[in-house]
This record gives sequence, structure tokens and C-alpha cells, in this order.
Amino acid sequence: MTYSGRSPTVRRRRLASELRRLRESAGLTMEEAAQSLDMSRATISRLEAGKTARPRPRDIRDMLDLYEVEVTQREALMDLARGARERGWWEQYKGVFTGAYVGLEAEASSINTFEPLVIPGLMQTAAYAAELTRTSLVRDPAEIDKHVEARMRRQEILRRPIPPRYWAVIDEAALLRPVGDAEVMHGQLRKLIDTHPLEHVTIQVMPMSAGPHIGLWGQFVILGFPDPADRNVVYVETPTDGLYLEEPEHLERYTLMMQRLVADALGADASIAYLSKLIDRL
Repeated sequence: MTYSGRSPTVRRRRLASELRRLRESAGLTMEEAAQSLDMSRATISRLEAGKTARPRPRDIRDMLDLYEVEVTQREALMDLARGARERGWWEQYKGVFTGAYVGLEAEASSINTFEPLVIPGLMQTAAYAAELTRTSLVRDPAEIDKHVEARMRRQEILRRPIPPRYWAVIDEAALLRPVGDAEVMHGQLRKLIDTHPLEHVTIQVMPMSAGPHIGLWGQFVILGFPDPADRNVVYVETPTDGLYLEEPEHLERYTLMMQRLVADALGADASIAYLSKLIDRL
């Protein structure tokens, strides 16, 4: 048995899922496992939720002993635990990224998103990102540069030899809202238009003429992963971190929402034509 994956965040997620499954297969509650291992229930809970940033190999080894895991799987899980302790590139940007999102995004094979208010992060220019950062009450020029640099590094996943399939539906309101001056908006719209030849990127515009639509509930991202064992994740951003939804009913609902948005928005070619007319008006 092997466990693939580059991102420490995804490795922690896979390790958490396996630890939870193994405990349940052993017929133990969290309380029973904690008592047998001389750990707190909170420690078990955090490991099974993937919230322990650097899981200790000794703790994992003790848990695998208790659950009587066979040798081959044990070795694979210990390798996974060691990989989960590695640091992702994003960890150097403390105060910029919070939570697990960037680590999950780095491993995704598909990214589907709806954005009603601003241009999605993976499509922003540096100038546009800098203007948005200033609105978040960041004033120090060095700190603004740090936020922008981090956002630009995120976008490198779209330039990989095998990039994720990226599909974004952007509300027309986000395109009409001026962020910075005309030069900033011109550059931002040009970046969106320039994605058109890319086979792995699709941009659609949700026109005002569509009236009320299902996306008015707010922004969301659906992340898919190359390993079938990894469930999709819906990410809903909040001012402090975000919500990570993995239950089947949540995934089904947001998948249907995305399908409806894609159907109601302008087609890809019509969206590029709209963006080209909009940029001519600047």
C-alpha cells in the first residue's frame, strides 16, 4: 500500500482519514483509544481531523500498535506521517495564509470556483492583488509586497507541466467594480482574456441580465484530487479562515450549484468577447 501526494497538508489529511478508519475498525471510541495510549482525547481528535501540523512519529507508532496494523500498511503510514511533518512553501508566509487551503489547492487536480465580488485569486494580477490587500487594512508596504508575492506563488500551479483543470465563473459585478485605476483594471481584464487559448483554464462571466441566481449565496471553491481515495473539498472563505466541507451532501449541493452557474453564465467564447468589449471601454 502506498500513499502519494506532494503537499504536507494532503498527507496530513490522508493520515487523519486512515487513523480514524483504523480506530473504528478496531472497535474503539476516541475515549477508549486515548485511555489505552495514555493520550488526551483532544490529541486523538486533532490527529484524526488533520489539525496537528507536525504529527509525532511516536504517537502514530503507538496508535498503529494499538490498532494492530499489519506491517506493509504500517510502513506506508509511517512514511505518510513523516511526510506530513514537512513544511510547504506557504509556511514561510506567516500571517498571509491561514488554515489548510493553500496546501489543498497545491495538490488539486481540478479547481472549480464561483466569485461574485472580486477576481479569483489564481487569476489576479500583482497590481490588482496589491489594491485588494490595501483594502484589508494592511498598510506597511513590505507587508503588502509579501501578500502579493504569496498570491503570485499560488498561481504557479497553473503553469505546471500537468496543471489542475481550472474553471471559474465570475459575476459581472466583480468585473465592473473598479479596483485601483484604469491601468490596473486594464491589466487585470487582459490577464483574463489571455487565458482563452489555455486548454486547462475556462473563464465564464455571469451577466447582470441573468438576474437572481444560485451563486448569490456567495463565493466557493470545489477542489478535486488525483487520488480517488481523496474526497473533494468545498472551501467557503470567511474573514478569518474558512469552512471546509467534505460531507457527501455538501459536495453534491455545491457541485450542482456549480453546474447551474456554468449553465446560466455566458459561454467561454461569449465571456471573452464580453471582456474584450469591456477592456475597450476603459
